[in-house]
Amino acid sequence: MRDRIGFGIIAAIVAASAVTALAAVPDPVKTDAGLVAGETLPSGVRVFKGIPFGAPPVGNLRWREPQPVAKWDGVRDAKTWANVCVQPNQPNRQPVNVTVDLPDSPKMSEDCLYLNVWTQANRANDRRPVMLWIFGGAYSEGGGSTPHNNGENLAKKGVVLVTFNYRLGIFGFYAHSELTKESPNKASGNQALADSIATLKWIKANIANFGGDPNNVTIFGESAGAAIVGMLTGSPVAKGLFQRAITESGGWMGLNMAQMTPRERAESNAGPRGRGAGRGAPGGAPAGPPPAPAPVPALTELRARSTEEIRTMGLGGGQPIIDGWIIPEDLSITFANGKQNPVDVIAGYNKDEHTSLGNNVAARDAMAWHARIFAEKQTQLGKKAYFYTFTHEPPVEPPAPNLKATHATEMVYVFNNLHAPRMIPDRSSPKLAMESAKDRAIAEQMSSYWVNFAKTGDPNGKDSAGKTLPKWERFKARNAAPQFIGESMEWPGATVLNTLDEAYKQKVLTPLGIKTN
Repeated sequence: MRDRIGFGIIAAIVAASAVTALAAVPDPVKTDAGLVAGETLPSGVRVFKGIPFGAPPVGNLRWREPQPVAKWDGVRDAKTWANVCVQPNQPNRQPVNVTVDLPDSPKMSEDCLYLNVWTQANRANDRRPVMLWIFGGAYSEGGGSTPHNNGENLAKKGVVLVTFNYRLGIFGFYAHSELTKESPNKASGNQALADSIATLKWIKANIANFGGDPNNVTIFGESAGAAIVGMLTGSPVAKGLFQRAITESGGWMGLNMAQMTPRERAESNAGPRGRGAGRGAPGGAPAGPPPAPAPVPALTELRARSTEEIRTMGLGGGQPIIDGWIIPEDLSITFANGKQNPVDVIAGYNKDEHTSLGNNVAARDAMAWHARIFAEKQTQLGKKAYFYTFTHEPPVEPPAPNLKATHATEMVYVFNNLHAPRMIPDRSSPKLAMESAKDRAIAEQMSSYWVNFAKTGDPNGKDSAGKTLPKWERFKARNAAPQFIGESMEWPGATVLNTLDEAYKQKVLTPLGIKTN
């Protein structure tokens, strides 16, 4: 009897130990501002929502670089989404704005500098690779809480996943001479990039307590988010804050090839716009000279205005610029001279980007070219690079149009979130994708590539079921085809991309004074 009791006690201890080994990081978790308590999901992943990484940028802090977070006593509840940044409601659009127009969407506010963490680490200092998602949305919509970029399924694959909000539209990109003067960095205009850097610094200081490795960070993003990834790769301020980067359908020039706007020009155009500028004279007569820039209101006046007034007064801004700090020069100069951050990269685009972007195939070709030059420039620094095209065509339920592998369609496959409502312009069906063995396989493949890359700098290896993934060769020969993620092997071809190299020289490099061979 005593032996049976002893055996039972031992069995209970072993069982308890097994549960402990499987348990994720326990509550509360310490951050540099205070303790936070998250929630445990049925999968065993712990999620911490709404952790502040900057003081609310309101009042006299509107348009300032993120300021330190006020410390708190006790334990902060991190079980609900915080505010998302100010952006347009689109309830009558198809699809709606999935960040703010769903029944359970969080509120909008200028007080929006919050991040979210998913982890299945067993303990602090578990040193799991960290992935920071930078959402897309034309710099005007999106958030860290949108359903398609929920981080649970990537965390289940062994990474610590972080999402965050960055300021959008005129709140995220506004240059003003008085802002520049008051800034300790003598810069203004790239508030959203400053938010991104503040998040990376928060990760450096805190992520070890969530089981992440602050010295193994991968940033990844789509569309505008991919552009921010490219810009951070070129920014000296972001040096050392991440080791790898993934761009999906975008790069340091945005979605096309172009020069960047200098801060001084942005400051001179910071007044209200939209008062007939660019219209021809009545009766078809030739238009006169362009109107002079509108007067720029004083900063005190602008900070006294309501959120809605700022949104609707038509101030010039809304796009990244050469601010003299985060972006000290046109990034085409930086990359041409090999001065960008030496990080490993995955860079790619979708086969049918153009079907939702005016049906102009040139848009797709430009994104393919931009991905290739990013991979090439990082390879020239001695870093690993991988070039891809997403060719899988998601299923569509009529009457929605079949846009094939259009812009934004890859995201739910990257996150392995086929059930999530789609972000514009993706019109594919969550229901049909979840029912499709082919779609589930593509999601498992793509998400595993991304996680493997975050772990080692190489996407190759196995998926979560132990199946070996299709071999993905490193980028070496610039005229070689990309890795095809999907069924078809369609891409613009080297001849088209090489022609765009020549257009880049004429449109960007030569005007910037960059000598080319």
